[in-house]
Amino acid sequence: MAELHAHSWRTAYRGIVPEEGLGDGMADQRRDLWRLRLDADYGEPENTPELLVAERNGEADGFVYLVPQPDGRVLIDNLHVRPGLTGGGIGRALLAAARAFVAERHPGAELFLEVLRDNTRAIAFYEREGAVRVRAQEGVFPGGFVLPEYVYAWPGRSTS
Repeated sequence: MAELHAHSWRTAYRGIVPEEGLGDGMADQRRDLWRLRLDADYGEPENTPELLVAERNGEADGFVYLVPQPDGRVLIDNLHVRPGLTGGGIGRALLAAARAFVAERHPGAELFLEVLRDNTRAIAFYEREGAVRVRAQEGVFPGGFVLPEYVYAWPGRSTS
């Protein structure tokens, strides 16, 4: 996951995220992040994040990472498709799987995500998939830089 995550960031966020945020240390940072995420004990199942992976020939082509929030909503913390495979339906399938998972395991919960304001390709995708922009905010990223972002949401009780 870490390799795919880092590669996707470098591709999707070039020109949006400062170069120092996409540099050589990012791969190690992502490895540390995924080690922590996958080894952590979150307690109750309803509090445990879920990793959904699109695989082909034993290789991850994409993933979505869902994190239940204390307020009852579920955050799409990451949705990434391997660069070179975007536009082929993998992201749509992952998003559909995420929505179905939330509808089953967290009935009625709102599914939401944060997206960089300048990531117009992702924003267009989320809007085509029925997400609604609910607010603008600033996101703080590793390395301490702050970038404008939007919050998008899908209302609860939907699996389409």
